[in-house]
Amino acid sequence: AGGNGQGDGLNQLNFPAYLFVDRQQNVYVSDWNNHRVMKWNIDAKEGIVVAGGQGVGNARTQLYYPNELFVDALSTLYVAD
Repeated sequence: AGGNGQGDGLNQLNFPAYLFVDRQQNVYVSDWNNHRVMKWNIDAKEGIVVAGGQGVGNARTQLYYPNELFVDALSTLYVAD
């Protein structure tokens, strides 16, 4: 995940804070300064925004510096922000 310098592109992260690896070996990263959670599938060149990514805030589509995260057996994502 990442490895392409700091930024907000789908192949970049900006202060990755926490990560979680699910049973399918997908990697979830809380991208702190981009206020989003990214999901990286195996062998992916780009991540997928699975939460946030709409700027900082408290609306349903926004996160405020996401921290810890967890994905359960049903692929439900839980984020502490």
